[in-house]
Amino acid sequence: MKRPARTHPLWLAYILHRLSGLILALFLPVHFYVLSQAITNPALLDGFLKFAEIPVVKVAEYGLVFLLAVHMFGGLRLMALEWLPWTAPQKTLAAGAVGAAFFLSTIFFLQAV
Repeated sequence: MKRPARTHPLWLAYILHRLSGLILALFLPVHFYVLSQAITNPALLDGFLKFAEIPVVKVAEYGLVFLLAVHMFGGLRLMALEWLPWTAPQKTLAAGAVGAAFFLSTIFFLQAV
């Protein structure tokens, strides 16, 4: 019996990829604005860089790197789905992609603290 799509284990990979893309799309304009302050208002940029040293901001950066890694690996998963013949182990590969994203973002976090 075929399970409905929302109970399929890869549905989580689908949701993570879409949400990470949305959050990254919302973050990018803010990121570019802050970077533009290096040219237009260096004092404001310096204040923001001091704000970025707060531990809760470091944790938020960890989350951002995690989302970036999830989105990257989710995109690789989608490309593989389109270009490669798949068999039963695709659930394991999707779980491995999330694990790799977690690993990469944790390494970044440990170096940033």
